[in-house]
Amino acid sequence: MYNWILPEYIEDLLPETALRMENLRHALLDLFRTHGYEIVAPPLLEYLDSLLTGTGSDLDLQTFKLVDQLSGKSMGLRADITPQTARIDAHLLKREGITRLCYAGTVVHTLPTRNYRSRELMQLGAELYGHTGYEADVEIQKLMLDALKLAGVSDLYLDIGHVGVFRGLLNCASIPADRINPLFVAMQAKDIRSIQQLTAQLPADLQTAFCALPTLYGGKEVLERAAKILPKQTEITLALDSLRAIIDETQPGIVLNLDLAELRGYHYHSGVVFAAYTRHHPAPLAAGGRYDNIGQSFGRARPATGFSLDLRELASQFPSQSKQKPILAPYVKDTRLTAKIEELRLAGQIVLIDLPGHRAQHHEYGCASMLEQNTEGEWHPVLKTHS
Repeated sequence: MYNWILPEYIEDLLPETALRMENLRHALLDLFRTHGYEIVAPPLLEYLDSLLTGTGSDLDLQTFKLVDQLSGKSMGLRADITPQTARIDAHLLKREGITRLCYAGTVVHTLPTRNYRSRELMQLGAELYGHTGYEADVEIQKLMLDALKLAGVSDLYLDIGHVGVFRGLLNCASIPADRINPLFVAMQAKDIRSIQQLTAQLPADLQTAFCALPTLYGGKEVLERAAKILPKQTEITLALDSLRAIIDETQPGIVLNLDLAELRGYHYHSGVVFAAYTRHHPAPLAAGGRYDNIGQSFGRARPATGFSLDLRELASQFPSQSKQKPILAPYVKDTRLTAKIEELRLAGQIVLIDLPGHRAQHHEYGCASMLEQNTEGEWHPVLKTHS
């Protein structure tokens, strides 16, 4: 085995992709700043007691664990930054009103979330704390879509669900705890036969509602169908009203798909859940939702909604259309040449100094032009016609 081989699903980013990712990070954080989101930078390592508080078993399985040599306590490499921002909001900032936070940092997963995806992600996201109404969810969704557009993603469509519908049905039916997880799995797989078997002991109207849930997907008309099929239970009614209000304020030109059996992050989210896709990419590019309960674990049950995306994937799957080509400058001791190089670099141009003895490798630089001196002694970029 070669000592330079990386672990599975861990990869280097080469210069073009790394630059694209860094440019995206800067542009998207600046977008968030103009919307009033303050950047935070939580640590990569935390004690497990804090890192996994209130997040459920899914994040626990994705977290690399190790022992702190100073304290002897168990620590973890973060697999998600969202719980850390909730800790900062609840325990450090302690504001009473609305708080808007954003972040960009590395997270590491024990396993890839799907085939051929890196286990090391550059997670970027935004979180809004302190507002219970749907207006906060609308703001977060708009920010997510604006971020993807800024990254050059086109043909966006938005999947929306609400975990309150499924939870409302569970409360109506008083499902035993040992049957909830199998029912949840069957609902995620849209396995109606298994749902029928798991709800066979329920009254006919409730069994019909559970079996109908995987079929309630499509456009806005889904809400009207759901209102006729599902029981008139408070949590379900509030969930449908919230979805209706959010849809009414969705940006024009965004294709919407409602899915009332979408339970992404069910053990973590408490309300609306959403994910953004493009026709050119099979997996979600960004996802989020409401997670009001997590702050309670840190001493303050603050309303919360947010989204996140993986900058590495955006940079890899949606490369920039054009790449700035460097200008080659000769290695000459000339004050006017030095001044010209500084002028070009201040203007944002890339200028490479051609160190002695490397003429044969000029083709590796990708330079489109080189600095040449005219008869008056001034230096100017001239289009390269040879390597």
